[in-house]
Amino acid sequence: MCFPSFLAFPPNSSATSFGAAKYVAAEGNKEAEALLKWKASLDDNHSQSVLSSWVGSSPCKWLGITCDNSGSVAHFSLPHFGLRGTLHSFNFSSFPNLLTLILSKNSLYGTIPSHISNLTKITYLDLCDNHFTGNIPLEIGLLKSLNFLYLCENNLIGLIPVSIGTLKNLSILYLWGNKLSGWIPPEIGSLQSLSSLDLSSNNLTGRIPSSIGHLRNLSFLFLWDNKLSDSIPSSIENLKNLSTLNLWKNKLSGSIPSSIGNMTKLIDLRLNENNLTGLIPTSIGNLKHLLVLYLWGNKLIGLIPPEIGLLQSLSFLDLSSNDLTGSILFSIGNLRNLSILFLWDNKLSGSIPSSIGNMNKLIDLRLSKNNLTGLIPASIGTLKHLSVLYLGENKLSGFIPSSIGNMTMLTRLDLSMNNLSGSVPREIGQLESLVELGLHTNNLNGSLPPEMNNLTHLMKLQLLSNNFTGHLPRDLCLGGLLVNFSAGYNHFSGPIPKSLRNCTSLFRVRLEWNQLTGNISEDFGLYPNLNYMDLSHNDLYGELTWKWRGFHNLTSLKLSNNNITGEIPSELGKATGLQVIDLSSNLLKGTIPKELGQLKALYNLALHNNHIFGVLPVEIQMLSQLRALNLASNNLGGSIPKQLGECLNLLQLNLSHNKFIGSIPSEIGSLHFLGDLDLSGNLLAGEIPSQIGQLKQLETMNLSHNKLFGLIPPALVDLVSLTTLDISYNELEGPIPKIKGFIEAPFEAFMSNSGLCGNTSGLKPCTLLTSRRKRNKIIILILFPLLGSLLLLLIMVGCLYFRHQTSRERISFLGERQSPLSFAVWGYEEEILHETIIQATNNFNFNNCIGKGGYGIVYRAMLPTGQLVAVKKLHPSREGELGDLKTFRNEIRMLIDIRHRNIVTLYGFCSLREHSFLVYEFIERGSLKMNLSSEEQAMDMDWNRRLNVVKGVANALSYLHHDCSPPIIHRDISSSNVLLDLEYEAHVSDFGTARLLMPDSTNWTSFVGTFGYTAPVRYSQYYEKMTRIFAELAYTMRVNEKCDVYSFGVVTMEVIMGMHPGDLISSLSASAFSSSSSSQINQHALLKDVIDQRIPLPENRVAEGVVYIIKIAFACLLANPQSRPTMRQVASELIARWPPLPKSFSAITLEDLMPQTTVTD
Repeated sequence: MCFPSFLAFPPNSSATSFGAAKYVAAEGNKEAEALLKWKASLDDNHSQSVLSSWVGSSPCKWLGITCDNSGSVAHFSLPHFGLRGTLHSFNFSSFPNLLTLILSKNSLYGTIPSHISNLTKITYLDLCDNHFTGNIPLEIGLLKSLNFLYLCENNLIGLIPVSIGTLKNLSILYLWGNKLSGWIPPEIGSLQSLSSLDLSSNNLTGRIPSSIGHLRNLSFLFLWDNKLSDSIPSSIENLKNLSTLNLWKNKLSGSIPSSIGNMTKLIDLRLNENNLTGLIPTSIGNLKHLLVLYLWGNKLIGLIPPEIGLLQSLSFLDLSSNDLTGSILFSIGNLRNLSILFLWDNKLSGSIPSSIGNMNKLIDLRLSKNNLTGLIPASIGTLKHLSVLYLGENKLSGFIPSSIGNMTMLTRLDLSMNNLSGSVPREIGQLESLVELGLHTNNLNGSLPPEMNNLTHLMKLQLLSNNFTGHLPRDLCLGGLLVNFSAGYNHFSGPIPKSLRNCTSLFRVRLEWNQLTGNISEDFGLYPNLNYMDLSHNDLYGELTWKWRGFHNLTSLKLSNNNITGEIPSELGKATGLQVIDLSSNLLKGTIPKELGQLKALYNLALHNNHIFGVLPVEIQMLSQLRALNLASNNLGGSIPKQLGECLNLLQLNLSHNKFIGSIPSEIGSLHFLGDLDLSGNLLAGEIPSQIGQLKQLETMNLSHNKLFGLIPPALVDLVSLTTLDISYNELEGPIPKIKGFIEAPFEAFMSNSGLCGNTSGLKPCTLLTSRRKRNKIIILILFPLLGSLLLLLIMVGCLYFRHQTSRERISFLGERQSPLSFAVWGYEEEILHETIIQATNNFNFNNCIGKGGYGIVYRAMLPTGQLVAVKKLHPSREGELGDLKTFRNEIRMLIDIRHRNIVTLYGFCSLREHSFLVYEFIERGSLKMNLSSEEQAMDMDWNRRLNVVKGVANALSYLHHDCSPPIIHRDISSSNVLLDLEYEAHVSDFGTARLLMPDSTNWTSFVGTFGYTAPVRYSQYYEKMTRIFAELAYTMRVNEKCDVYSFGVVTMEVIMGMHPGDLISSLSASAFSSSSSSQINQHALLKDVIDQRIPLPENRVAEGVVYIIKIAFACLLANPQSRPTMRQVASELIARWPPLPKSFSAITLEDLMPQTTVTD
């Protein structure tokens, strides 16, 4: 059969068309089924509702689906839809024509299935910002058509598969923000088409592969925030098209390759936060297009290369936190497009170049933490757009330039920790946008300008450690934004600014060490955000009546050294965040409220030096975090509660100088971390508990001035950390433990006990006591049978003794303890014979003479043991004055008991018909007077040594006046009687005129002392206008400790001036009674012209010490004895921190240091 040609079909044509349509329909159904199956696997209703359009069998119109012309799914894009589920139910093989798969920014989790490799045609795969875990499947390398691969911001782990190197068409590879580890595979260098590579924020280690240099089309390379190490490969120079290179926050080492200058298309270079060393390569100047250069946080050294000045396009330059040296180049001013310049935390020196004013686009300039010197350039005021200026922690000097007021865009200004001087310019008030102002730790002075009240946006104001005077700005917190306010260690006076009362934004307040006044209960309000407050060392008064319940964020409260009265409020226990409370040195009374036990976070409680009475509440046991408890110098009584032993974290415990009774609770032995224990000056009795031996960390223990008795427990041998000890003035007996803390303790640590013994300075050896007891037993056994013979023998010995005494009195050494220089015992058992001293001094030969005084001649004596001692042979006239030898010997016994590091040790006294002498410790450098008189020796006594000498003399006199019982007055303090050892430590000597002073006694004697050092008295009445200065202790005057105080003042001035201050004292004393021009000139004399000119002027803290000591000396020289301080007050003042100078040292006059005391008859 024949058919017409027009009805004919090509072979199989109709079948093929029908088959294709049928195939497409089948594929469509297959894709729809796969999608619907995956939809059903998603977790929550949200995912189902998002895909509500996924119904039927034609997916081409479904949300996120795009089909090609044949109706097959080509693009699948559902980013940022909050889908939750896995890809395990996704049948990738059902999508043979899929080109794009974008599921980023969802909540998909689980692993990336290996069968994703079935997407053979895919060019764009984006699974970023999900929660995928596990490894990147090796099969990813089968996706040969991939141009873009985004797997960033997931939780992928393991290695980067080497198969990724087969993706030759890949243009972008983003694997950042995962937890990938291991090395970067070298195969990554095969991705020749790659333009952007980001592997940042992973845990990649090892070195950067050199094959990275093969990626010649690369424009962006991000490897930051990994753990890559070793050096930057030199092959990186091949990346000529690179515009961004970010390798920061790794562990890269070595130097920056100079070849980096060949990458001339670089715009952004960040190598910060590595361990790069060496110099900044000069070739960096070739990078003309560079906008960002971050090299901070490395170990780069050397100079900033001048070539950096060629980077005219640079907007951000950060070289901070390196070890760069040299100066800031003047050419840096050429970088006129810079908006950020960070050079802080280097070792740059020199001055800030004035050319910095040319950089008029600067927004943020930070040069702090360097060694910059010189002035702040006035040109800095031209930086009108500057928002942040940090110049702190340098050595800048001079005034703050007034041009700083032109930078009206400033929000943060830090000039702290420099040497700036002068006053704060009033132009600073123009910086009304300031949020932060730091001026602390400079030498700024004067009053703050009233224009500072304009700074109403301040959140942080730091004025700490300057010499500011006057009042604080009244509108300090007018804007209600102030958070951090520090003005401590200045000389501010007057009231607390009223704006602070309602400044509820305050978080931190420091006003300590000023002279601020006011009622603390009225001038401060409620501060719910307050975390730290220090108002100590001011003149504040009032009571603690604040609403403590509202201070729930307060952790530190320091109000010490004010005049606060009333009781400690029980409501303070409601400020439950408190960690530190210091209310010491006030006028507080009442009891310690038990409610303080509610402060569970409290670790430091200081209430010492108040008038608190009552008992220590047992609720103290609730303070489980307590580390330091100081309740010293109050009137607390009762027993020490055993519950104190439950404060297991205590490091310091001071209950001294109270009225505690009973025994030391054994529970204290539970405080295993205790380092300092002071229970001295109480009425404690009983034995020392053996549990104290459990305190293995104890370094300091003071149990002195109590009524403790019995033996020292053997368990104390376990106090292996003990370094400082005092158990004096008790009734203890027996051997001391054989540990370092006891054996190396000075004698004064054991004095005035019943019978302590041991192998240490000043104590009898215990073996001697034992042998004596044995000897006594033998004598008792023999005594009765031989009573008659022994009696006869005693009579004969008595006769011989009487005869011997009339012909010659034997030497009498009264000390019964081992010399600190370890020669034979001075005592009754083994007398050092008179002939030994005669021989050692060559019969008091003048060649052995080392000094003369009003009471005798001092000789140098070498004993047979090799020890040097000083022997003072008394003048015959002085011997005659001994009269009542028994009384004088008793006094000598008391003087021998004195053991103090700043007092020359007196070993013994000998009285014979021929002569009498005293035996002293030998002090090497001789007298203070001799050292000051010698030009060479005086120059060796720098200001630190001189201040230490004054402290030593003060400590010695404080000990004699206040720690000896009965008190001892020296009565002849002079530069001749102060000796210096090899370390220039002062030792007070010559007790030839000292007398024991019983409390409330009246001692009348003839004049003693050294003229020029004794205190003056002014006769009034008829001779009021004409009289001269005579001795206060003139012939019939009352003896008291204020005589020594005056002499101390003279010696102090002699140390400072280098000569006796007689003329100065006379002139200044005369000025108190006269208004003559001569006296006024003396008062207005500059201190720098009065002090010893042989050594350089003191500086910094030493200068503060010199000024403060002179003020104390002038107070000691007051004509009215009652106006003078006690030596205990003087000694305690010399321990405290020197207050800052009110003005520069060179501008201080004597008048500035004179005490404000009205002189009366």
